[in-house]
Amino acid sequence: MAENTNVLSEELQQKLEFLKRYISELGSLAVGFSGGVDSSLLTAVAHDVLGDRLIAVTAVDASVPEREVKEAVSFCETRGIRHIVCKVDPLKEEGYRKNSADRCYFCKRGIFTEVRNIADDNGIVYMAEGSNLDDIGDYRPGLRAASELSVKSPLREANLTKSDIRLLSKALGLPTWSKPGYACLASRFAYGEEITEEKLHMIDRAEQILIENGFLEERVRMHGNIARIEVPPSDIPRLAADGIREEVYEAFRELGFLFVTLDLKGYRLGSMNATLKKTDKGSE
Repeated sequence: MAENTNVLSEELQQKLEFLKRYISELGSLAVGFSGGVDSSLLTAVAHDVLGDRLIAVTAVDASVPEREVKEAVSFCETRGIRHIVCKVDPLKEEGYRKNSADRCYFCKRGIFTEVRNIADDNGIVYMAEGSNLDDIGDYRPGLRAASELSVKSPLREANLTKSDIRLLSKALGLPTWSKPGYACLASRFAYGEEITEEKLHMIDRAEQILIENGFLEERVRMHGNIARIEVPPSDIPRLAADGIREEVYEAFRELGFLFVTLDLKGYRLGSMNATLKKTDKGSE
């Protein structure tokens, strides 16, 4: 990696050194690699420390846009990282398909079961995922699945926040340092609404329309036959302007949405979690 760690604060340099020591002590590692900001940093550092004793595993299903898979493949090819792309099918799980509050638990359990199989086939002892310190305060049922399957969380062990990870990624020359946050397409559905492959493709195509129109931070939330669009507040006037508004509306209608709305609150991660009661969230 092309490093410029001299620009880092002493605290952040210490966190990076801790992360390297922690990974080195594991000896071998299979990382659940989505290609996002967090898992990219973890994978790059682990490869720097472990070399071929590191495998990046990208699980693919209908909830993962093709553009994300291509970016993950490119990231690993550019750096000579061992990379395995595997297919999973979380729709086989009723708890996922019915979009229960624990949907992410069922998905992550299936993914890391597959990562474990790949790790065993390649003589890799440990598994890891890319959650950071900020994730502890959010509703993350997937972390429960990771814990049950003894998946390590090196970034959290190093007390790295999302801001830390972006700064480190930039210093290490990773192209993902400024990449917008991403969550799988299943997170776009109101809890309790059944998830199907057709609906996932609708969301994927709808978000691609926004991206092609220059809205790089965006979400399309599905509420039955309603599409609720989230973009940063600064982008709302441009999306609502005559011309692009009609273009997006007509394109979404062609996809099958009956109504197309613009959320005046603007883009934010995990907005569907606002519909959950505290009792539904448990300890997450």
